Amino acid sequence: MRKKVLLITFSLSSLVGFAQIPEDAIRMSWTTPSGTARNQAIGGVMGSLGGDITSNFINPAGIGMYKTSELVLTPGFNFINNNGTFRGTKSGQNSSNVFFGTSGFVLGIPSNPRSRNNNSSAFSIAVNRSADFNQKIRYRGQNDFSSFSEAYASEIANSGLSLDDALNSNEISFPARMGLYTYLVDTLTTPGFGTEVVASPLRYAFERDTAFLLNQENYIETTGGITEVAISFAGSSKDKLFWGVSLGVPIVNFEKQSTLTESDATDNTNNYFNETSLRERFSSRGVGLNLKMGLIVRPIESIRLGAAIHTPTIYGLRETYDAELFADLENYNAPTTVNIRDLNEGFTPEYRYDLTSPWKFMVSGSYIFGEVADTKKQRGFISADLEYVTHSSSRFRDAELDAPSNNTYFNSVNNVIRDIYKGTINLKVGGELKFNTLMARAGFSYYGNPYRDEELDGKRMYISGGLGYRNKGYFIDLAYVHRITTDTNFPYRLSDKANTFADISGGGGNVVATVGFKF
Repeated sequence: MRKKVLLITFSLSSLVGFAQIPEDAIRMSWTTPSGTARNQAIGGVMGSLGGDITSNFINPAGIGMYKTSELVLTPGFNFINNNGTFRGTKSGQNSSNVFFGTSGFVLGIPSNPRSRNNNSSAFSIAVNRSADFNQKIRYRGQNDFSSFSEAYASEIANSGLSLDDALNSNEISFPARMGLYTYLVDTLTTPGFGTEVVASPLRYAFERDTAFLLNQENYIETTGGITEVAISFAGSSKDKLFWGVSLGVPIVNFEKQSTLTESDATDNTNNYFNETSLRERFSSRGVGLNLKMGLIVRPIESIRLGAAIHTPTIYGLRETYDAELFADLENYNAPTTVNIRDLNEGFTPEYRYDLTSPWKFMVSGSYIFGEVADTKKQRGFISADLEYVTHSSSRFRDAELDAPSNNTYFNSVNNVIRDIYKGTINLKVGGELKFNTLMARAGFSYYGNPYRDEELDGKRMYISGGLGYRNKGYFIDLAYVHRITTDTNFPYRLSDKANTFADISGGGGNVVATVGFKF
């Protein structure tokens, strides 16, 4: 039994040295649909349609279709239910929040009536909630295979330091040092194995070469999002070719609180372990910069074709990390609680780093029913966008100016990102039917699985619909977007055995309203 527990391996490295982990990269790039109510109702399609302020964030060439000016406001309500399955046990958690969606103005500059080239231009400033991090996840189950404290034992054992030196070393992560402080990690000497660093929840099983069984539960609550400000300039040539460039400034505000607990699932009150819990609090804030460029061509009146490129966003981020560890080890050590500040001279650790997000490439096509210059006479459209996102190209870099470089650690994280993520293809399809001043809309979007491992399921699907009203210089749009998502969550990562994870399935949706005024 002991041999089986220790020798199973896993392909990923243990990433417990600092706060940044591969999931941080995918969180910043695997964004969900956003935009005006009209855009969300048609599945987020906007690569070749244009004429909507959402074009700032998808294909800025669409801003070049404006001949008049427009002011737009978009409030919304989001509700999510997540169900977690962990080692055969299912549990759920619900959450909801109000958000402020795509809003801003477009200033259309029509062509000079005296000019023969029929060229026009437009300028726009808009704000968009490009990522929403508000959600809650809870899962629980019984585990006879691993404990999260094994990650601390492995880190300390591989460091080559004595326990006293490891407790005070900046080369050891704070959670591992807290594990030493509470005796959740300690040495064990047994015949045939000598003296080893072991996790206390497994101590009794190692001493007697028997099995162990733990109750595990993980609760995660995240808040915040990415709010992007876009400044765009676009134009058109003879109403056949449209071009646009958008400078994006995303502002990141992310907070995460989690509680990971383990307790003894046996009836043995003398096996050196009763329960332990790790409470963690992350806060990440920063700003980034990106560029979006696009073209739309109209070869014939009823056809529009579009293409766009989104450069990687370069973020400068500041992260604080606080944690508290409690351990009740029954007859081995008295119940003990320790906070990071106890090991860091009373201060909460702060990290500064840069993150480069993936590239995004897009092609799109639209067919307009009854395409004429007077949009009131158009009968509707059908449109589709195809995107490719290079998730495996995300990269972390150290940004500390007055501290020793952590490039070795960040290189390790980047290697793991390259190994576990892959590029994905996203598909969006939507359409609209117009009945004079009323419009009916529907859409569908599919976001591909970014994980290389086939056992990890990370697909996202959105089904949407909505109504619109346009008349005499103003418009009102309503939309509902239903989400069907799957993902995985790792409660902890180990370097010397397979990592256990939870399957997360999500439901819920967004209710969005947009009010606009033309002038």
